[in-house]
Amino acid sequence: MSSTAPVEPRRLRTVAGRFTTGVVAVTALRGSDGAPAGLAVNSFTSVSLTPPLVLFCVARSSSSWPDVRSADRFCVNILGETQRELSARFATSGTDKFGGVPWQPSPGGAPVLDGSIGWLECSVEEEIPAGDHDVVLARVHDLDTRQEDAPLLFYGGLYGRYARL
Repeated sequence: MSSTAPVEPRRLRTVAGRFTTGVVAVTALRGSDGAPAGLAVNSFTSVSLTPPLVLFCVARSSSSWPDVRSADRFCVNILGETQRELSARFATSGTDKFGGVPWQPSPGGAPVLDGSIGWLECSVEEEIPAGDHDVVLARVHDLDTRQEDAPLLFYGGLYGRYARL
């Protein structure tokens, strides 16, 4: 059943899209001018409890990651199902991502988005090149849960809803 033909990117996206993911917004205050910056990510996972580490993947073509990366600390905001529009905004390059978006500073000053169901304040531990993306391994310094809302889910290129069985 193995194939020697190269894997087409579109087919990989389709098949990998069968795996349901949550959606997070990674936010920070830019190191250059202190303005808020952020991006949406759906490749987030916990890595280690001791030491506390998480990871996410960022496209090398991202215009937002360098701004977030320039900060000492950033927040991984776990988005709730009511934040679909916010996720789309943070996933779009060249938009005013924070216009009209309420947020509070984390202990280290990074934006914690109102409505997020949890947040983790992190710093970059290591960046690992991986094809057209970088794997960002991040150390967690502080964290908390927020609203009791269902998570925002992504499946097959579409947003979905969580239902308990």
